[in-house]
Amino acid sequence: MTTKPRAKKFRIRRAAPAGNSGEAPGRGGGATGPARSTAAGVAGGERPEVTRPEQPAPRAQPRTLNPLEEAALGPQEDGFPEGPMTSQAARAGAKSGSVENSGEVAAEAEISAIRKEGLTGRQLRMARRVAQKHGLPATSDFDAVRLLRKAGIDPFQRATMLELVNPEGANQLAEKPVQLPQTVKPAEQTLPSARVMDAAERARSVMEIQLDIARRRRRKSMLLLTRLAFFVFLPTLFAGYYYYKVATPMYATKSEFVIQNADGGSGSGMGGLLQSAGIGSPDSIGVQGYLLSREAMLRLDADEGFKAHFSAPSIDPIQRLEEGASDEDAYKLYKRNVKIGYDPTEGIIKMEVVATDPATSQRYSEILISYAEEKVDNLTQRKRADQMKGAQESFEKAEAKWLDSLAEKERLQIERQVLDPTGEGSLLMGQISNLETQLLEQQLKEQRLKNNARPNQAQLSAVQDEIRILSAQIVELRRKVDELARIQGQLAEAETLVLTRAALMQQSLQQLEVARVEANKQTRYLETNVNPTAPDRATYPRAFENTILSFLVFAGIYLMASLTASILREQVSA
Repeated sequence: MTTKPRAKKFRIRRAAPAGNSGEAPGRGGGATGPARSTAAGVAGGERPEVTRPEQPAPRAQPRTLNPLEEAALGPQEDGFPEGPMTSQAARAGAKSGSVENSGEVAAEAEISAIRKEGLTGRQLRMARRVAQKHGLPATSDFDAVRLLRKAGIDPFQRATMLELVNPEGANQLAEKPVQLPQTVKPAEQTLPSARVMDAAERARSVMEIQLDIARRRRRKSMLLLTRLAFFVFLPTLFAGYYYYKVATPMYATKSEFVIQNADGGSGSGMGGLLQSAGIGSPDSIGVQGYLLSREAMLRLDADEGFKAHFSAPSIDPIQRLEEGASDEDAYKLYKRNVKIGYDPTEGIIKMEVVATDPATSQRYSEILISYAEEKVDNLTQRKRADQMKGAQESFEKAEAKWLDSLAEKERLQIERQVLDPTGEGSLLMGQISNLETQLLEQQLKEQRLKNNARPNQAQLSAVQDEIRILSAQIVELRRKVDELARIQGQLAEAETLVLTRAALMQQSLQQLEVARVEANKQTRYLETNVNPTAPDRATYPRAFENTILSFLVFAGIYLMASLTASILREQVSA
């Protein structure tokens, strides 16, 4: 970091001979430049004054020196003999000072002008470094700025600072044109007037200020009242005039109805309680949506002429439906004049129908309630039809399977030629028992014949043949018994399948009968709690409430617009 050199503002040099300058020692004279006080003058108590260019420099008045100053200005012994160069006049000439020449005075004037430019410390340090780089004898930061400008070098150009790091680019920078920065001249200071105001003038000034403040307040208040009257009061007045004088009176018919469940008591616990209370009833929500749909509007227009009623010339232009209006416009008017609300805690549907006369309003309400009843019937009818269809299909499938099992049993009996497997099995087992008895007798007879020393071979052969025949017969009968056992198992399985499918068919038949009963029974029905009754006086418009609401709406719009404008004005002016 480069430190600033410490240089005195006033530099004292030996005074020139009186014959050359024509001035008295210690003071400057003539019109060559403004005079500056010397060292002797400072020592003598005179204040150094720098005169402004536009005013002549005032002449300093001499004063009496004190003893200490006289001793300082008097002759002093320095240990050398007196000579021509050590005379008192020479010492006086050596101690007396003189103001610098006109060039230095001009330099001081330039430095003073540079001081008034308001340069920052960074710019001054930059100028000092550039001056040191170019070898200029600057005694201060402002003097460095002056010397650099005199040499044609911009002390604040960024390229100049780069030259301090890269000296090779000096030739390239020298080729570029020099562009000095444009400084902003500080505003001239205006000093307060030296004239002192008396009490009367001060009171008069205060009164003028108060009157001006009151005048501005009245003007702002008038502007505020004008804006409020234009943007709030005037639209509110128009709205009140419309509601009181122009708007066509409308009559509203109110009714309430609820959708009941015929089997609502069948539920148990919390589910039955919620059903009885009507909480979360999808039928009620569906009926509400249907009555507010375009389908209901188109049906009402086809049955009762909804569009024609609200297109009458007696209705005011704002509430009147234009001739040949589209269904979308009619639907918007329908939603404004038919209001339906659903209370989920009690399951009650509240409906309000608005028309230009009480009879029409009541008739529209009754027709819409009939639409709701039909919708409820249609909602349950599909459910009942689905139940009936499912039960019928289940019964038909069970019956077909039962018939298939019976056919399979008959096929087995015909194919195996077995009517009663149990009886035939008992008969075969009896035959096998008889044959085994005969076989045992023949075997005993054969044994007796063999016990003889000389048995009869003819008898023995006959007995042995009998034994073989009986054994083969027994084996054949046992094979038939095994086959009969397999047939009996198949028949038993077919019989069991027949019985099972017969039971399923009976159960399906019962479900079919129950579904038929449910289909013939009304499970949902609409109960009207409050019947539509025609009013005897107009319900709408509510002139006073609508006028107050219009005032609040216009006031809110004006407030939001004014706040937005104030915020934007503050952001732009910041």
